[in-house]
Amino acid sequence: MPHAPSWYAATAHHAPARLPLVGDIACDVCIVGGGYTGLVTAIELAAKGMSVTILEAESVGWGASGRNGGQIVTGFNKGIGDIEGWVGKQDARHLWDLSEEAKTMLSGLIDRYGIDCDLKWGYLLAALKPRHMTGLAEHQTELEGLGYGKTRMVGREEIRSMVATDVYLGGLFDGGSGQLHPLNYALGLAVAAEGLGVRIHEGSRVVRIDTGTAPKAFTSTGSVSAKFLVLAGNAYLGDLSPPIRAKVMPAGTYIIGTEKMEAERAQALIPSDIAIADVNFVLNYYRRSPDNRFLFGGGVSYSGFDRPDLKQSLRRTMLKYFPQLADLDVEFCWGGHVAITMNRMPHLGRVSPTTYFAQGYSGHGVALTAIAGRVIAEAIAGQAGRFDIFARVPHRAFPGPPGLKMPALVLGMLWYRLQDWL
Repeated sequence: MPHAPSWYAATAHHAPARLPLVGDIACDVCIVGGGYTGLVTAIELAAKGMSVTILEAESVGWGASGRNGGQIVTGFNKGIGDIEGWVGKQDARHLWDLSEEAKTMLSGLIDRYGIDCDLKWGYLLAALKPRHMTGLAEHQTELEGLGYGKTRMVGREEIRSMVATDVYLGGLFDGGSGQLHPLNYALGLAVAAEGLGVRIHEGSRVVRIDTGTAPKAFTSTGSVSAKFLVLAGNAYLGDLSPPIRAKVMPAGTYIIGTEKMEAERAQALIPSDIAIADVNFVLNYYRRSPDNRFLFGGGVSYSGFDRPDLKQSLRRTMLKYFPQLADLDVEFCWGGHVAITMNRMPHLGRVSPTTYFAQGYSGHGVALTAIAGRVIAEAIAGQAGRFDIFARVPHRAFPGPPGLKMPALVLGMLWYRLQDWL
């Protein structure tokens, strides 16, 4: 299938055709999924001298890796206090350090392999209400306690110089978070992996896996025998491994892209050229593109269904923030699924001694997939200490039988929407 009809796909670099798997082959490690997790894991393993094959059901970056908001966000979707409650102070500190290493890795991969993906640093969490400002100040204090000195609080006057809207009371600027072109990042990782000898087969949906002592992945036209198997499909993994599938829920997120503007007008919208998100539970996030469009995301859905008026709904929300864009047409509208966990922490672990997985980045996957790939590769190579810190984070299955999980989550989401409105 083609990529989602996104601005990303319209501006993606050329990607070579990669043939489906035909026949039976063998390698050291077989990876299911050609998104960020699978690609970085492959790069890390190949750098250690292992033979690696990636099986991708569609095309490289077809899922969340090629559709997301392109925002690189510091830390996790939970504060360090919550994490300490789950794993203790020492492991919580290790996890924080790993999340920072993830951003360094991302930048390093882009530099090392010359990946052209419009990487920029600078990010703003924007407050709509006084309680948001209180929460952001507490968040900054927590970050400073970890030795992270890249944030500063901004007030109403300064925030208006950073973004052309009157809706915000202030916010928290983070110089260590940023943005990129997500699909071009994925495509660049694939080229880097192939340069290290990794084989990538697109159009090769895995229909069955064997996770025993001699793991194997089967497609409709072939199979891969390996010493280790890595499940990196995240929200698109399907039912290949029901026990881990139960620990995540696919969440739909959506983005629109306006028609092009004159450069001066686009620059005036966000003079700082940073990525921005508000701090509602159901957040809105946006930035301007290098070709002077406005990319506005939000409208999260947990129902499994897209709204029929999705483009119009997102445009109405955008105009509440930026009424000056009312004369612009929306040329792009797309969405996809990210995987969330019950506790909003990434879920890494083993299905068996030979089969590893990573999933459930809960909105922080652009950066965290990098460190997930590294620690999985370390574990496969025999150094599992850092992987096991992630694996110790407790995860519960979403409650209820399969047919009722989505409706229950939708009802819970309605409560959080009410909190945003109050």
